[in-house]
Amino acid sequence: MFIRVVPYDPFWEVEYENESQMIRNILKDILMEIYHIGSTAVKGLSAKPIIDIMPVVTNISLVDKHNEEFVAIGYECMGEFGIERRRYFRKGGDNRTHQIHIFEQSNHKDINRHIAVRDFLRTHPDIALEYGELKMELAYRFPEDIEGYCAGKDAFVKQLEKDALLWYQTAVRR
Repeated sequence: MFIRVVPYDPFWEVEYENESQMIRNILKDILMEIYHIGSTAVKGLSAKPIIDIMPVVTNISLVDKHNEEFVAIGYECMGEFGIERRRYFRKGGDNRTHQIHIFEQSNHKDINRHIAVRDFLRTHPDIALEYGELKMELAYRFPEDIEGYCAGKDAFVKQLEKDALLWYQTAVRR
């Protein structure tokens, strides 16, 4: 997989809206909420052009009966794929375009983690800029080495998540 980080593209929001509508049509009655997460959800943030979508459902086990419908719209069904109580789907193969991370509504830890990071970056443009610059540099240094790219941003992401969760807990209590 070639790693490409590009400047923010306002079309990502349109892509999210289009894809989220198809997901709504599949999950229907079990869907509680749906969120645009990840770097493409933060205006101005450079990112890999992959739209991350987080549906929240009533019961995670009910998602599996919809796998064929996700395949029909171009997704690979990956199961939990390293995160317990998640259903992960990806689209685009080596030129990935979309990722879906489905969580059950009771999984507050994972849901809040994703929303906290997104909202923290949206409200802290200086940190978003720093993160975007780091990703651009790493993509340049490791264009075909996803492990190197991820390792290079690991410490930053861990601190970002920690700061975002602390900020989110304070912001939500207001």
